[in-house]
Amino acid sequence: MIFIILQGSCQPIYNERKRKNTIVIRLVVKELAEERNISLSKLSRIADVSYKTVQLMWRDPYHGFNTKTLERIAEALHVSMGDLFEEVPDE
Repeated sequence: MIFIILQGSCQPIYNERKRKNTIVIRLVVKELAEERNISLSKLSRIADVSYKTVQLMWRDPYHGFNTKTLERIAEALHVSMGDLFEEVPDE
């Protein structure tokens, strides 16, 4: 899955067949929050993002989220937006 940012949202693009050199990224929000001892509910309050949205980030780090939400989460965790992602090796 590749995420492409278009008009303020992050949309997942699914490939029907595997291609060589496909880049897969995932959110590492849960890991960043846990490193800072920030719970799911606390992150929701600090970032002013709904609990259900943060919960979805925790449970499905491959889900696409809009950039405004990601900006709020990054700001709450004191990281850049790029730090919210990691590349996953293509298997």
